[in-house]
Amino acid sequence: MALAFPTHDQWWWAPVAVALLSAAVLGSRPRLAFLVGLGHGFGFFLPTLSWSGIYVGNLPWIALATLEALYVALMCLVTTVVQRPLLATRWRPLAFAAVPLAWVLQEWARGTTPFGGLPWARLAFSQADSPLAPFARYAGAPGLTFAVACVGVLLHVGAVWLSHRVGRPRPARAAAYPVLAGVLVLLALAPAAAALLTTPPTDGRKVSVLMVQGNVPKPGLDFNAERRAVLDNHVNGTVRAMEGRSEPPSLVVWPENSSDIDPLKNQDAAVDVQAAQAAARAPLLIGAVLDGPGRYVSNASLFYRPEGGAPERYVKQHPVPFAEYIPYRSFFRNFSDKVDLVARDFVKGDRTGGFEVPVRGQDPYWIIPTICFEVAYDGLMRESTVQDGRQANILAVQTNNATFGFTAESEQQFAISRIRAIEHGRSVVHVSTVGVSGFINPDGTYTSKTSLFTPAARFGEPVVRTEITPSDRIGQLPEYAAAGATAVLLALSCGLRRRNARVRRTPAGPAAPVDHEKEPAVATPSVS
Repeated sequence: MALAFPTHDQWWWAPVAVALLSAAVLGSRPRLAFLVGLGHGFGFFLPTLSWSGIYVGNLPWIALATLEALYVALMCLVTTVVQRPLLATRWRPLAFAAVPLAWVLQEWARGTTPFGGLPWARLAFSQADSPLAPFARYAGAPGLTFAVACVGVLLHVGAVWLSHRVGRPRPARAAAYPVLAGVLVLLALAPAAAALLTTPPTDGRKVSVLMVQGNVPKPGLDFNAERRAVLDNHVNGTVRAMEGRSEPPSLVVWPENSSDIDPLKNQDAAVDVQAAQAAARAPLLIGAVLDGPGRYVSNASLFYRPEGGAPERYVKQHPVPFAEYIPYRSFFRNFSDKVDLVARDFVKGDRTGGFEVPVRGQDPYWIIPTICFEVAYDGLMRESTVQDGRQANILAVQTNNATFGFTAESEQQFAISRIRAIEHGRSVVHVSTVGVSGFINPDGTYTSKTSLFTPAARFGEPVVRTEITPSDRIGQLPEYAAAGATAVLLALSCGLRRRNARVRRTPAGPAAPVDHEKEPAVATPSVS
């Protein structure tokens, strides 16, 4: 599974991994299934999330990987609880259907709990270059995960059916496999057909946008120790990009933390920002850390208009736990003194952001800011897009990857932005303090992609669009549908379990109750 994600980018391993995990769990007892899922989780999350401990040590990294792995372990446990009563009955094909449903629910759970969850490294986010990627437009990231898992289960079923064909005489239940395979083909290939037969639209009015990746003096947690240098890098990058250019862009976008000096309270920082805006002759969207309210600080996007005045602001709605605020600080200090690196907690914003960008001689458009990890949260991205869905807009993902060094985190985040572009039918200006940055088209393709830890300024022409995609319209319906279908399967399994444990009568008299859990496990061919 880890090979499917950046920077390996071998997306086809995702369905193969689902198939192998499905084969390993099928027919297993719950405790064994839990351990198998835990092993899969460690094997996947330890390398994929290794960036989380690059500068803070192994403990936070291993703790995070363990937490995420537990969700996969619970998924496997629930899957086998649903499957076992079904495997020895005519409902056997439904046992396989539990797998893609469980993947959707598992990702939903770990993307929302605890402390708001971490919806990173989802099946959908490995598919930016996959033929299945356009399906995100119709069913969002949860639907894309479901499609990938269906392909994986189809591979598992095909291997089982083939083993029955070439192995010992076929048992009666093997006749169900062609029917099951047909159903899974429809489930798995219908999204592929939708993706292949339709192309995500990329039409719209082009606007000129300048993004500036100013870079930092050095990577690491102390990147903001030289806050003035970071701000100067972005100011100088803007000024240099505009040298010799007669036509100003419609907008200039800086990344998160491009000004960790509060420009609303520090006059020197305010003068620098004004100098950059004067050079660009255009509205300026910057990422800034603001002092307040009270004992807190704010991670904000500030929008400066050419005519001057106080900037409009958007405050990050989902600060990252243990990175931007410390829950239960005194308790977690017992495990690591690294919690005190976050000296002041970031406050949580209470509304989505959107700024109207004036365009000389044309209709205005809206820029919708998203800050860093917020791009991974379905609800935040959907609300941000739909709130001004009738207004032509583009999305801005402002991020700072300096704290993750030369790891895969930047590429993983860029891949998420590519899926979001398809899902919401929008252009995305993905700009990082240190990279990776780039302009992403509504079909997930990209231009002007930058490298890590290099200063860069790029002009692009993203299209502004007004469409509300099918994914935006259905919202969380795929997750609700998965929960409902799983509940039905669980109820059916419980009914079969009770029936199998009933008292059976024979001509010789009553027999002892038969406990399904103590019966021999259903024999299933191993698949490797």
